Amino acid sequence: DLCGFLHRELGLRVVLEPACHVEVAGMPEMAFAETFWEGERAELYDFVDVVVCLGGDGVILHASHLFHSSPVPPVLSFNLGSLGFLTNHGFGDHQAAMASVCLKARGLEGVRVTLRMRLRCQILRRGQPLPGKVYEVLNEVVVDRGPSPYLSKIECYERDKLITKVQGDGVMVATPTGSTAYSAAAGGAICHPSVPAILFTPICPHTLSFRPVMLPDSSEIELRVPEDSRTTAWVCFDGQSRQQLQLGDSVLIRMSPYPMPTVNKSDQTDDWFASLVRCLGWNERLDQQPFDY
Repeated sequence: DLCGFLHRELGLRVVLEPACHVEVAGMPEMAFAETFWEGERAELYDFVDVVVCLGGDGVILHASHLFHSSPVPPVLSFNLGSLGFLTNHGFGDHQAAMASVCLKARGLEGVRVTLRMRLRCQILRRGQPLPGKVYEVLNEVVVDRGPSPYLSKIECYERDKLITKVQGDGVMVATPTGSTAYSAAAGGAICHPSVPAILFTPICPHTLSFRPVMLPDSSEIELRVPEDSRTTAWVCFDGQSRQQLQLGDSVLIRMSPYPMPTVNKSDQTDDWFASLVRCLGWNERLDQQPFDY
């Protein structure tokens, strides 16, 4: 229904992911749908003007991973998931929303978006980059103890200067977008996506004084497994590509030059507060009654 509307009513080219295209390849009514090959992913930005997502927040993360180390087109998402913090548009209004976005984009009014910072992460071995180990994350990168029963020991550097050592279950570095995900569950601050900051949140630290902090977006953070650690560590990027870090390995984290623009339903502040209340029940309380009630 959505694809047909985009093609027939709005006159747009519709490009589906390969897995989705296989499912509709035999349908005559979907003959207009195009797709791309895995080797063309690096060139997606050259011919994709807007990304339409149907689902929950996981689909938004998936869309971010499609545009690895490249600019990301505006993302318009419709909530079909269970939480949908990042998906502010209801699917029942998809035709009106798509028509409005196309009309504004073709005119002079433009479309309001939220530019969501991404983090570029690179795995190093003995200080040298490992080939093919560069990741772009929209929410967070996590270094933890994995299946080991021992505390993780992780050295944290900012531009080659040791700032602290984490001894606990692990540590995460999150974006403002990721501040309402795993970081919030670990006690981190909740941060508006337009704030230029990087969140540094420990996971179950074995100390009473280790509080989460926020760093400027210019920070370059390195999380290193020291040679004297009792065990290795594990790293994952937006909950994916989980892999083991050997002693001496590290993850270098800095702000990506390519943020992810998401199309707003209202504006970036109204949408954010609406999601806080709808998904997390932020500050929901019965009103205090007056004395003469």
